[in-house]
Parts: sequence; C-alpha cells; structure tokens
Amino acid sequence: MFNRRHPSLSKRGVIWGLWVILLYTSPPSCFANFSQAKQLIYKIKEGLPGGTFIGAIGEDLHLDFTVEPPFLFNLPQKKVNGQYVNLNSTTGQLYTSATEIDRETLCPDNSGGRGCVLSLDVFVLPQQHFQLVKVKIFIEDVNDNRPKFPVDEICMSVPENTHINARFAVEHSAVDPDLAPYGVQTYWLVNDFGMFTLDVEQNEGGELTPFLIVTEALDRETQAEYITDIIAEDGGTPPLLGAATLKIVITDVNDNCPKFKESQMNVTLHGNTTKGGHLARLHAFDPDLGANAQISYAYSERVPRDTRSLFHLERITGVIKLAGKIDTGTATFYKLTILANGPGCIPAVATVSVHIIKVVTGPPAVIPRYIAPENDGELTIKESEPAFSPIAFFTVKNIDINQRVDCHLEGTGPFRLGPYQTLKNEYLLETTEPLDYEKTQDYELIVVATSSQGLVIKTFLKVQVLDENDNAPVFQQALVEVSVEENNPPNTFLTQFQATDQDSEGRGEVIYLLGGDAPGIFVIDRVTGVLTVTTSLDREEKETYRFIVRAVDQGTPRRESLATVVVTVQDRNDNSPRFIDKDFTFFVPENFPGYGEIGVLSVTDADAEENGWVALSILNGSDIFLIDTGRGALRAKTSLDREQQGTYQLWIEAVDGGEPALSCVTMVTVLLLDVNDNPPIVLFPQSNQSYMLVLPNTLPGTSITEVYAVDKDTGMNAVIAYSIIKRKGGEPGSFAIDPETGNITLKRELSNRGLYSLLVKVTDHGQPEPLYSTVMVNFFVNETVSNESYIQSLLTREAGIEVEERPWFKGQMTQGPERYELFPCQPVLIALSVTCLGLFFTVVTLTSYICCKRFKKQRKKGSEVERPLKKKNDSIQGVNRKLRPISNI
Repeated sequence: MFNRRHPSLSKRGVIWGLWVILLYTSPPSCFANFSQAKQLIYKIKEGLPGGTFIGAIGEDLHLDFTVEPPFLFNLPQKKVNGQYVNLNSTTGQLYTSATEIDRETLCPDNSGGRGCVLSLDVFVLPQQHFQLVKVKIFIEDVNDNRPKFPVDEICMSVPENTHINARFAVEHSAVDPDLAPYGVQTYWLVNDFGMFTLDVEQNEGGELTPFLIVTEALDRETQAEYITDIIAEDGGTPPLLGAATLKIVITDVNDNCPKFKESQMNVTLHGNTTKGGHLARLHAFDPDLGANAQISYAYSERVPRDTRSLFHLERITGVIKLAGKIDTGTATFYKLTILANGPGCIPAVATVSVHIIKVVTGPPAVIPRYIAPENDGELTIKESEPAFSPIAFFTVKNIDINQRVDCHLEGTGPFRLGPYQTLKNEYLLETTEPLDYEKTQDYELIVVATSSQGLVIKTFLKVQVLDENDNAPVFQQALVEVSVEENNPPNTFLTQFQATDQDSEGRGEVIYLLGGDAPGIFVIDRVTGVLTVTTSLDREEKETYRFIVRAVDQGTPRRESLATVVVTVQDRNDNSPRFIDKDFTFFVPENFPGYGEIGVLSVTDADAEENGWVALSILNGSDIFLIDTGRGALRAKTSLDREQQGTYQLWIEAVDGGEPALSCVTMVTVLLLDVNDNPPIVLFPQSNQSYMLVLPNTLPGTSITEVYAVDKDTGMNAVIAYSIIKRKGGEPGSFAIDPETGNITLKRELSNRGLYSLLVKVTDHGQPEPLYSTVMVNFFVNETVSNESYIQSLLTREAGIEVEERPWFKGQMTQGPERYELFPCQPVLIALSVTCLGLFFTVVTLTSYICCKRFKKQRKKGSEVERPLKKKNDSIQGVNRKLRPISNI
C-alpha cells in the first residue's frame, strides 16, 4: 500500500540500492577514467607583468562550479608557484607572478628552437572531486636581448699589400640569445673610412659570419691602423643593436728602402783627439716597420782597410768613433763612404769627409766633473730645470805659473761657460734659460781650452734633454659646430676630434672624454675621438645641444684642454600641419555681406622654415567661399541666403612647404542664422478675386473656411498670427478668425444675401520688425450660385476697394477686426453709384431673361453648388486645401 501511494519513493529506493551494489561489486578499473590525469596547454610571451591572465583551469576542464563541496585548486610546487605563477584556489585561474619570466633564463639550452615549457601539476580537490591536471605553459620568445660580441675590442691584422676585394673573416661574431627571427640578422660598420666594407655569410647551421672586405689600396706608412665600431643588428621591430670596437691593424711589408737624412757630411778632427772620441753619427730612415725597417751601416769596399781600422763604424747606430791614434804627419784628410743596408734593398750611400787639424799638445789637461747625470759622456737634464742650472765643472790642470789658459764654449744652445767665482782655472757650465724638449732634444757642445802658448784642448759633451709633461693637449678647433638631420639612424657619426700633445711617449698620448654637461645620448671614442649619437634626434624636441669635450694626456700630473661642440639638429618635414580643433563650426547670420570674415582657422606645424609654412585651400565649395591662406580667415564671395541653403560643409586642406609636402584636412560647418527677411506667403485663398458660397441658414459658431500661410524663415520669424483688419458687408463682429490657425468662424446669423469681404492680415513674429501680408476673403451668401458672371462682376467691381495688394511691407499696424472702416470713401462711391444706376437697371433688364432660364436649369439639377476660391495651384508645395461644404452645416 505504501508503494501504491508513493511510487516515486519506491523507484528512488531501487536506484540507490543498485548504486550500492555497483559500488561494492565493480572492480577499481571502473573508476580509472575519473582518476586519469588531464592535460592543459597554454601559451604566453616572456616578460609579461605580474598579474597577467594565463588561463582558467576550471573553465577549460568544463567543471560544474555549482557542486558541493566547492572545488579547490592546489599547486604543489610551492617554489615554482612563488617564482613564476599564481593560482587562484577557488576559481582555478592562473596568473603570472611578480617574478618576470625570462625565456633565456628558464630554458638556457633552448637555442635550437625547441619550445620552452613551464610544466605544472595542479590538484583539483576535495577528495571526491580529485583530479590531477598536467599544465604546460609554452613560453614564447620576444625580442628582449640585444646582440653581444664576446669581446669589447676585436683586433684584425691586414697586410698593407692586400688586394682589393680581399675578404677577412671577423672571428668574434655577435651572439643573441633570442630565437629567430629575433637573432642576429646583419652587421655593419659605423665608419668604413672609404677603405672597407662589410659582408655577411651564412653557414649551413644558419650562423652569420661578418667578413671585412678591402675596397681601396692600403698603405701602412700613410695610416697604420683604423679603429671603428662594428654593429650587430637583430630582426626585432625596432631592431636592437650590439657594438664592439673593431681595430684594423695594417701589417707592414717591405716596400720601402733606407735613405740617409744627409748624404754629405764634413767633420773636423783635431790631431790630439783621444781614442774613442765621437766624430759623427749617420742617420738613415726606413718608413717600414719591424724587421723590414732594420738598417745596418757598413763601409764601402772603396774605403781602405787601415782607414776602417782608424775610424770605427758601429753597425747598428751609425756612430763613427776614433779607434786609433791619428798621425798628423802622414794624412790630413780622409774620405769615408758609408752604406745603409736594408732587407732586400739597394744600399743607400753617404760620404763623410774628415779633415785633420794639427794640434800641438802639451801637458795641460781639462778635467770634467759632472753635476747632471752622466753616462758615457752624455749628460741628461730635465726640461723643467730652471735657468742657470749647473751642469758640470771643468778644471784646467798642469798649468805653469806664468801660463795663462782661456776656456770658452763652442756649440749652439742656451748654455754658457765661465769662471766660477774667484777660483782660478775653475769653470762652470750652466744653462742660460729653461730647456724645451719639444724644440730641441739634444745638444753637442765642445769645451775649448787655449793656452797662451797656443795649445788647444777640446772636451766634447752631449747634453740630452729629458721630456716632462709640460704641455696640455691642443684641439685643432676650440669650437666645433656639427649639423645633423633629425630622425637619424642610431650611432650616427657626427665628427672626429683631433688634439695633439707635443710631449713624448705616454705624456703625449691623448684620450677623449665627454664633459659632465654632455647628454647621455652622445658617445665619444676614447682613442679616435669619433663622436656619435646613439639614438635618433628630434628637432621638435630639442634643436641644439651644446657640451664640452675633454682631451686628456697620460702624463703625471695629467693635463687636459677643452673644446666646445655645438650639435644643431636640422629640420626634416616629419610633422603634418595640425588644426587647433578637430573640426570648426561657425554661426553666421544670413545676408552677411560678401567677403566678410566668417571665422579664422588656426593651424600649426611643428617643423621649421619652409617645412613649417602652411597654405590653406578649400577642397569643395570654392565657387562660394574663399580662404585667406595666410591668416586662415574664411570668407564668402557673396551674401548667403538661409532659405536657399542653411548649412554648408567645407573640407579645408592645410599643406606645408616641405618636400614631399605633408597635409591634413578638417571639416568646417557654416550654419546660417535666420534673419527675418521673408514675409508670410498666403497659400489659401489663392487670390483676392476668389470666393466661396455660404448658405444663409449657416448657424453661428460654424467654421466657414480658413486662411493658410507659410513663412520661409525659422523660429519666431516663422510664427504666424492671423487677424481681420477690414470688412465689407454684415454687422461688426459677424466673423472671427483664430489668430493661430487662421480658421474663420461665423459669429452671427447672416440676415442679408450678397457678397461679404474680409481683409485678413497675416503677420510673423520676427525681430526687430515683423513682416506681414494681406489677403481678401470673399463670401457669397445665397442658397445657390445662379449667375456666376454676376458674382464675378461684383468681385471685379470690389477690386476698386482700397485693399493692400502689395505682397508685403514693414511697419506696425494696430490689430483688431473693427479698427478701421473698409470703405473710407463711401459717400463719394454712393454718388457715383446713383449716377450709374440708370445704366445698371438697363443692363439688368436685358439680362433678366437669360438669368431666369439659367436659374431654372440650376434648380432642375437640385444640387448644392460649392465654388472654390481658386483652382489648385500645383506649384505650391505641400498645400492641398479644400472648401468646406457649407450646405452640410
């Protein structure tokens, strides 16, 4: 009975029972699909900011979030979770963490182009909903690494006899960890000196190798090395650049031979010159380098053997010294032929003529004592020593009491030899002014002592000046002005500074530095002085850069000099003209005088000079409007009428004076404001001669007809008011007109038959003065129209009544239907009517017969006659007014 009452409950029990049996009898493999791991794949770009949405795990697994208990999502890799991704535990949405993902760091061995994958395991909880989800996030590469050379300076050696178009591989190629196409795509030189170019070859593995190609003949003696920057450019947009210094060293080949500075030399030698005395030094020069420039000196075979033995020639230095004792009795002249030998060269020849002077030698001797440092008879003195610095003492010995000796100095230079105070035969050699290494590096002096008996004693000295850092570098130009066009490519060459330092060795080596006021976009090569700009310049942002360049030597203390560089950014036509407003709207009253200024269009161009000159022109409507291209004033050639056209839309183009020219277009809307220049136009009735039939039994309050008028103006200028200003026939107040609709209503019964006329005034509400028109409304009161010609004759006769027939006029008129009488000349008209009465009755008698016949015919027809005031005029737009049939009232 229970099952019969509740069949649904019994069915539910059976289902639960089957479920329990299935749960305990089914093997675990039945739930294998539930526990099988699922896989989701997402793709993101590297470098995304923290909080960027990656994917919704729950939605992508199509989970039902309405189940209870709710789903929970867990990321067991806490380290990975905290480093790269964040997982929302309730929604399963995956976001990037604050740690930026760098593909090159995450997958350092992924240079082969294999995908970079961030693998995650996500647990879907609780236990009854448990799932293991394998999430793979593919990290896509972006161009976030610039090419980098393995070394900062690449040194290449190129022989000076290299043929044109010879190729030399640049072994140190740049490396870009980004994948293609963001890897290295090309190489180029900042400065090729007109001597080199760069080519790029790709091997089978896809790697690019730059090759240096020689385009002109090289000469090491002219320039021994070239220093520039090699740029590696990747394929990004915009591309990223890497740079290294490329030093091209021109190696020497033996293409020059030795040459003597002096091919003829004359030497005078005293007979008492001691052995080892210095006679002369030969100087030969070979502009080659290293072994190719090695010079050896030798006597010619024409020099006798004994002469060679007497005068020793040093093979390397070219110094000739006295090697033996001179016999003044046998020879007084020697001719020495010297050869300068170089590798693979014909020897250079020089001749030294030695003249021997007989000197009677005696026991007196000159003993030198050196104050300055001395080595093998050569003294050294710093150029910084002040004037009158002592160099050496000379003492004359073995002099008899009665013998007088005179000492003097031979040779050129700022030196003097004089007796030292009151001491006898003591002489001091000292400087007379500061020495200058940059002017003279060494001096050869001879101290000559002559006795009263004619004895001459000579002592040879050589003074070597030591260089010190006493000269600052000197720029060729203290002010350097450079011009560069804007939008230049990065690392554009601007100029090369050159400063010289007269000091020697490291003291004369100059490096170039930028002053503290130099913007960071400018870079100068420390060695070559090449100034470049690393970024593209914009004249509209800044037109002139002025900063300091320093030239510093390597001496101690360091000395430096300054030069000022002025970089002027030249304008390019890279800015289009720009109107101040996106579009322009001008309100102008109609009938505005021709060539009057409607409005001014303001336009600017950020460029300079001709590129910033702007000319305005009208693309449409130039037959009506014109524009002042200088001021931008818009004018109309003629007066404009709003009723003909109320709105004008013009397209104005602004074109600058650049090459090529740039332009922009704006829309100008000219709205004409209405002026009350049109009076109302009466469309109904259409004529002062029209009429309509009104039955005598028409009841008061009946709408008889209406006056309909329009005004071409707008607003209050087009609001129309109707009023009756004159009447003929009937009593005052018989008719009334609605001032707004023009509807004419009968107010009193019509006691008399005949013609009634109303003069209606139609006025607008324009300012400053309203305009109006008038119309005559005629009613013929009768049961029917039996004699139309008679009515027409009445209307023709009534045309003589004073009615305002002018289409419109200005001026105020007092309103009111009974203000004025319709016929102010009524007495005169009555007199004229009496005079013509006889003629009138005669005409009536003649036509009465005809009228009677027509009347009978009309009665037979038995129809009410409705006569329109005037036939419809199709030329009047939108008007279709009909007379109301009075017979139906």
